[in-house]
Amino acid sequence: MANSLTSPDDPRVTHHFYDVGDVVLHYVTAGSGPPVILLHGWPQTWWEWRHVIPVLADHYTVITPDMRGLGDSSRPLDGYDKKTIAADIWQLVHECLGYESFLLVGHDWGGPVAYALAAAHSDAVEKLVVLDVVVPGCGGDFSQGGQRWHHQFHMTPDLPETLVMGREAEYLSWFYRTFSYRPDAVGAEDLAEYLRTYTQPGALRAGFAYYRLIPEDVANNAAIIKDFKLSMPVLALGGAVSYPHGRGRGMEPAESLRRVANNVIGGVVPDCGHFIPEEAPDYLCNALLRFFAR
Repeated sequence: MANSLTSPDDPRVTHHFYDVGDVVLHYVTAGSGPPVILLHGWPQTWWEWRHVIPVLADHYTVITPDMRGLGDSSRPLDGYDKKTIAADIWQLVHECLGYESFLLVGHDWGGPVAYALAAAHSDAVEKLVVLDVVVPGCGGDFSQGGQRWHHQFHMTPDLPETLVMGREAEYLSWFYRTFSYRPDAVGAEDLAEYLRTYTQPGALRAGFAYYRLIPEDVANNAAIIKDFKLSMPVLALGGAVSYPHGRGRGMEPAESLRRVANNVIGGVVPDCGHFIPEEAPDYLCNALLRFFAR
């Protein structure tokens, strides 16, 4: 996209830090207007929204945090269940920035965090968007029948760190290429920015902790889903093609969100794999602006 951010230091964004208590969150802001929170996934950082931020910033105040342990946020030893990470985001948005309500978008692990935040503060989340992920514990297949093989690998204690450390470029690049329909969506400069943070001490451990806390996420969500459904409008999108050029998530995100929310619009992003904000930013920006304006 012509107006994408040119670098992490692009003057259209401002970098900030906020001390939540046991974690210091790095976050980026741009634009003005009603607040929109963008939550990234693994193996990414706030930078995955580089194509989306300038478009939304023409209409909204865009806030893009690095979630606990990732990007330029600090890396505590625990607190990687999505309920706790959602509480981090709530403190940032509500206590630090002072917003009473906001629009919320989550991709990959940002999706379960966004769900946990919306469930905990349903009056504050005006609209929710979840991209190419399902809610752990909703009754769906989180690992897509083993197609997401890395879920179990990352949950294994110590082994992933041992095998990946020193080979971060090869390992992360495999995901950017293989889970994409467009293998060029993450370019050399983007890879360098991701590697800048994922090669820092503790970054691999923190990223894998997102997976190691899946059993706790399932238990936390099951307790919510049992007698509560989200009431705000929800948009759930899945990539059509992935791994490698086979079956993507498709309508699975919508099917998942319909188990946990009452008002869900579902869709499939054509010619796109897992990394929707980077592979199909035009499609996504148009979808977001339409959904937010409804």
